[in-house]
Amino acid sequence: MANIKSAKKRVLVTETRTARNKAIKSKVKTCIKKVETAVANGDKETAAAELTVAITEISKAANKGIYHKNNAARKVSRLTKLVNSIA
Repeated sequence: MANIKSAKKRVLVTETRTARNKAIKSKVKTCIKKVETAVANGDKETAAAELTVAITEISKAANKGIYHKNNAARKVSRLTKLVNSIA
């Protein structure tokens, strides 16, 4: 553990941010899984609805700096392509 007061504060802030980032990443992954599950079941309406939610969550995460903008764009693109592949 750090001895300097500012270093102790940084440790606390880092722990807080890490927990926040982990929660947001987990939320994004859950949304992605819901879209993939709907596609696997062949349910286009549910997949489209879940895609909208997933895009929103991914965009929020990118705006907060959890994902790089190109990474977020790639995730959105792949999910959209997946949903559009349903006949």
